[in-house]
Amino acid sequence: MHISNKCSLAIHCLIFIHEYGTANKVTSELLSLSTGCNPVTIRNILSALKKDGILDVKSGTGGATLVMKPENITLYQICMAVEPDALDKVVGVHSAPSPFCPVGRNICSVLDDTYEKLKEDMAVSMKAITLDKILADYHNTLKNNS
Repeated sequence: MHISNKCSLAIHCLIFIHEYGTANKVTSELLSLSTGCNPVTIRNILSALKKDGILDVKSGTGGATLVMKPENITLYQICMAVEPDALDKVVGVHSAPSPFCPVGRNICSVLDDTYEKLKEDMAVSMKAITLDKILADYHNTLKNNS
């Protein structure tokens, strides 16, 4: 189980928009080239980020810009914008345990509290990581790889 790549694609797009959006018109086609992902997928991600108030996307000629400051955008907000059930995908019980088996019949009840605690802890951790921190990591990586 894992979070799909939508979250990492969204972060990729946000870094690109932050780094190049003031000097260039950042479109889904341009982001598609950078991410290696279909422009339609990118447009869906941008739409979700816009709906959550993170981005502004000009219709027609295009061009995405950050609406919020990077220090006010959390990893949690990004992931929940593009994949609202992300934490359930990370921590979830298999879908078809046997109702005829004592373990299968009770496994959901057994794991409910434990998994809710894990999801809460993960949400707290994700809320502590901002786009600003991710951008700093990006800049450090650039510096170390040059």
